[in-house]
Amino acid sequence: MRVRRWAAAAGAALLWAAVLALPALVPGGGAGPAARASQTPAPTAAPRTAQDPAGARPYRAVWVSYLEWQNVDFSSAAAFAADAGAMLDGIAALGANVVLAHVRPFGDALYPSALYPFSHLCTGTQGQDPGFDPLALLVEAAHARGLQLEAWINPYRLQAGGSPAALAATNPASLHPGWVREAEGGLYLDPADPAVRQYIADGVAELCENYDLDGIHFDDYFYPTTDPAFDAADYAAYCAGTPDPLPLDDWRRRNVDALVSLCRETAQGYGVRFGIAPQGDPALNYSAQYSDAARWLAEGMVDYLMPQLYWGLDYTQDGDGSHALGALAARWLAMERAPGTALYFGLGAYRIGEGDGGDRSGPGSEWQTGRALAAQAAALADLGGEGVGLYRYDSLFANTLWPTLAAQERAALQALFAGQTPAGEC
Repeated sequence: MRVRRWAAAAGAALLWAAVLALPALVPGGGAGPAARASQTPAPTAAPRTAQDPAGARPYRAVWVSYLEWQNVDFSSAAAFAADAGAMLDGIAALGANVVLAHVRPFGDALYPSALYPFSHLCTGTQGQDPGFDPLALLVEAAHARGLQLEAWINPYRLQAGGSPAALAATNPASLHPGWVREAEGGLYLDPADPAVRQYIADGVAELCENYDLDGIHFDDYFYPTTDPAFDAADYAAYCAGTPDPLPLDDWRRRNVDALVSLCRETAQGYGVRFGIAPQGDPALNYSAQYSDAARWLAEGMVDYLMPQLYWGLDYTQDGDGSHALGALAARWLAMERAPGTALYFGLGAYRIGEGDGGDRSGPGSEWQTGRALAAQAAALADLGGEGVGLYRYDSLFANTLWPTLAAQERAALQALFAGQTPAGEC
């Protein structure tokens, strides 16, 4: 059992209790991260038993992304608690047991941090303190419902697609401009810089130290481009100082491997599992984002992988079925895997009604049956998959384009999860 620590200004449990006890709680001006850290109390309740490092059994997760946070009320602790609680109630009713909560999407944070500014999602302005700790409330509320909570991080992304519109003076891009690289109009931390890797790992340590997390979760945002110009100066310096330099692609993969190893080691030191959701196509991971996911599995560099298999069971493109869900899953399941490393699969709830772009995506396709996700999850379990993640919450619970189909998909998943027995049990 490990001792877990909280990071709320007055303790997460106390703050949550206050939210429930009062009809409206409007906090005053919040203290900054340093002040909050100095006020962090000892835990107010006995720590929970440490979870199996491989995760819930069977693993059934729902992603809650920054897109969901855009529709959540952050105006007060009470308002946030109400909206977040409703979301968690839906996830629990579905039969899922893990929440993958986006807590650091753009080099910013949904919690008071000494390293990253508050996210613009909280107040509309990056760096502005909302006056309460959203993550502390979220962790407490998830655990009260029997849900595990993993902190989902985008390690390199600082700005993309014009979001956020303005970066705070405490954003890493502002504090450390030499760490920043540009790609397709966005800003990213430099994967080649050891100082960047340590900074990201320090952020993992801060989360694990201050919150009762069940996991740290990275998605598939690693190198943002294959353009050699992205890190040309870094690579030239590496080649000049190395007798037998690696080719550019291998060097980039080594940089990502170094980050993964460091962050996993950091999380492991706190007894917190570390997992990654790479792209569903192993070849694209390797060549386009320089993510050697097969190595991570074989060498146990992660506690779990959850490849994003966002194509259907019936997917074909011009007659080619190599990206059908079953075909891709078989490729992943055939990979060497270190003992204790779990393999889950992400499913594309956002495809409901819309299809996956294949030859059979239109009317009458599996995506319009109301049971596509349940059928996919059942097929993956039969193949040997150990769990699934559903991307994302709004596609299942706030689907304005296909509300009837989404409701049917939820009912089918709920029935499947209710009757599913963990592997190895009777």
